[in-house]
Amino acid sequence: MTKRLAEVAKKAGVSEATVSRVLNGRSGVSEATRTSVLTALDVLGYERPTKLRGERARLVGLVLPELQNPIFPALAEVVTGSLAQRGFTPALCARTIGGVPESDYVEMLLDHQVSGVIFAGGSYALTDASHEHYRRLTDRGLPVVLVNAGVDELGFPRVSTDDAVAVEQAWGHLRSLGHERIGMVLGPEGHVPSRRKLGALLNVAGIEVTGDEPAYVERSSFSMEGARVAATKLVERGVTGIICASDVLALGAIRAARRLGRAVPADVSVIGFDDSAFMTCTDPPLTTVRQPIETMGQAAVDILVSQIEEARVLSDELLFEPELVVRGSTGPAPTR
Repeated sequence: MTKRLAEVAKKAGVSEATVSRVLNGRSGVSEATRTSVLTALDVLGYERPTKLRGERARLVGLVLPELQNPIFPALAEVVTGSLAQRGFTPALCARTIGGVPESDYVEMLLDHQVSGVIFAGGSYALTDASHEHYRRLTDRGLPVVLVNAGVDELGFPRVSTDDAVAVEQAWGHLRSLGHERIGMVLGPEGHVPSRRKLGALLNVAGIEVTGDEPAYVERSSFSMEGARVAATKLVERGVTGIICASDVLALGAIRAARRLGRAVPADVSVIGFDDSAFMTCTDPPLTTVRQPIETMGQAAVDILVSQIEEARVLSDELLFEPELVVRGSTGPAPTR
């Protein structure tokens, strides 16, 4: 007990006596100090006293699909900073291959009496069974916001980049350079933004698909090696322009072209998506569609906090317009 008091006091920046007063429900402690002590208790993983367990902490979970893609640490920086400014303590949960699954993170966050959860990523269009842990959040009335993801049946508010506009910008840029054989490397089937990008591609290209996906579309895991395999197939089919669902996939596509003896952009033009960190430093610098991550992160926090503090129930999706950033990985179509 003494060790717990000392750790909580240090985390909250108060005396052990103050911590004891809060845990025992005594008067003489400001609401701000009381909140700090309870938040510190939650962050350190200690159970609240029984009489305090009904209250939610000012703790907000941020669940990310990975940290290897620079766009997710960038989003985390915006969200955690905005939460801290609003008086909330962020709890970062990053999924990894073979690591802690998202459902376990949800259980952990519920055990810590979080005030709300922000999910980022796109693999939410799976089977109904995979939505069970989201329904638990709904059943408890816990505020949730999804960033670049979502299915209507969950009823959560969503903050997303407009994938249709992104594809229109990328497609229009390649067409203006004379490219006629344009392909696309997308994420897995259940990835919602990839699904939307495919729909936009079919629309701008005027393609009707009744069965299999078109020959100029390949899917990949979100890894450079997976993208290299997918892009190799496209280049071998004669594609001269490739639109990718992320910057990581675009770097894999550039690697594929070079291994086939093709130059970028002289033989193959490549466009990424995100404008994540260091894309100006690649060889060549990557043409990409920039997501307005800072604006989207702020919006996600605003929506979540409005639900927490005002009990507002929202189910709309906010779409933010991306921006094409032209660099050195795109150029005129090769003449044959």
